[in-house]
Amino acid sequence: MRMISFADGMSVPALGQGTWMMGESPDRRAAEVAALREGIELGLTLIDTAEMYADGEAERVVGEAIAGRREAVFLVSKAYPQNASGKRLRRACEASLKRLGTDQLDLYLLHWRGNVALAETVEAMEELVAAGLVARWGVSNLDTEDMEDLAAAGGEACAANQILYNLARRGPEFELIPWLERRRIPVMAYSPVEQGRLLGHTVLREVALRHGASAAQVALAWLMTRPGVLPIPKAASIAHVRENRAAVDLVLTQGDLAALEHAFPPPVKRSRLEML
Repeated sequence: MRMISFADGMSVPALGQGTWMMGESPDRRAAEVAALREGIELGLTLIDTAEMYADGEAERVVGEAIAGRREAVFLVSKAYPQNASGKRLRRACEASLKRLGTDQLDLYLLHWRGNVALAETVEAMEELVAAGLVARWGVSNLDTEDMEDLAAAGGEACAANQILYNLARRGPEFELIPWLERRRIPVMAYSPVEQGRLLGHTVLREVALRHGASAAQVALAWLMTRPGVLPIPKAASIAHVRENRAAVDLVLTQGDLAALEHAFPPPVKRSRLEML
């Protein structure tokens, strides 16, 4: 499997597992846990979650899934912006760790920029690293100007930026992604199939048909051709996890890529970063 490297040398598989909307129904919990465990077995060892997801229940689902498997997993969670202050971030992190059943996060992200000064958040994140609660920290949903503000606030250690990025949302390619590439900051791409809305697109389906694949696999494979980009699709069933994993082995031809470029053209001007 292709790997994505952080600036500190840590490498992770180029396809991860997302958990947005997991933990919302007790009836689905066993299937969600089983799906995450299957993903780990298949090598999708990066798992992304957040304190926001189902008010912490998604973290509990992840905690159940990784029990006895923690050493095999690269674990990511995110903090609400209102919890990103010096007084509140440690409490939020410790609460996430308790729900996850672990003593350290591999990566802890500011979920989006709020009213807390970035310099205060940077200081609080670095304190978590020093305390051993977090191995590295990063951000989510920060646009270029935000990243510049973060760097000016002492945030050079930012390890990743998790953003909305897929074939239909290529705006970050114009400015933000090149900015991140120059600083060796990987992109974690959430909603990589646009919450399913991409799957009926004619060109995606045509490319998929040529490979005996699904449109979702093509969308994921396209993202994995982008340097430093790590998609984190959610899969709540074992079958869906296996479908996602197969996208790693899908090799798109130059003709496929040209067809996708024509159907989903890259941006020609700067636009504001979108978020869901």
